[in-house]
Amino acid sequence: MNFKLKVWRQKDGRSPGSFKDYEAKDIPSQASFLEMLDILNEVLSERGEDPIAFDSDCREGICGMCSLVINGVPHGPGKGTTCQVYMRRFKDGDTIWIEPFHAAAFLPVKDLVVDRGAFDRIIEAGGYIDVRTGSAPEANALPVPKHDADLAMEAAACIGCGACVAACPNSSAMLFVAAKVSHLGLLPQGQAERDSRALHMVRKMDELGFGNCRNHYECEAICPAEVSATFISRLNRDYIVASTKAAVSV
Repeated sequence: MNFKLKVWRQKDGRSPGSFKDYEAKDIPSQASFLEMLDILNEVLSERGEDPIAFDSDCREGICGMCSLVINGVPHGPGKGTTCQVYMRRFKDGDTIWIEPFHAAAFLPVKDLVVDRGAFDRIIEAGGYIDVRTGSAPEANALPVPKHDADLAMEAAACIGCGACVAACPNSSAMLFVAAKVSHLGLLPQGQAERDSRALHMVRKMDELGFGNCRNHYECEAICPAEVSATFISRLNRDYIVASTKAAVSV
């Protein structure tokens, strides 16, 4: 298969970027999208040209490092991450546009690589949880209702790839923050810091320049882990309760 590629190239975060034209030739239909980029980079290296920089790690749809916007859609066609997109999803001769996740809080590094460290800083703002350390606790010491356990697991499925931010017209990180706040807030172990966690993570999100939720639901539609936008409602409730308690205690 042969493709015409429009790839975003940017030397570094201080330099302007633009789309460059490339041809990807003789690409196996069973190749993944990242393998197609690997093949193209081999050709560029043989020509003495700078290979296209892009992030990847597990290539199994688990880590979310391979975050690209393909033809205007974060992670490209289908459900899953960029590394789970296969070239058979495209037609021979197709023109494919490839760009990084554009958001004010995701600073450009090079080409298709952006710094998503803002997510790490939001997690850090949430702090720790107070749990018993040392020997393993008795399995039935902290019973959790199945409904709560299922919800916590659904929230914990978030891999922090940032597709929700890239898809949102307002570059909101609410789905990511909601998932991280909720999966601990639903469990007994996360109750001690539940209020402070919601306050600190939402405030850090705002501080880092992410937009607020405007109920477009693009985040839910694009999430490779299929995290529900209903967690945003749960986050809003937690934040309102925590803010009220904080105001009363002053």
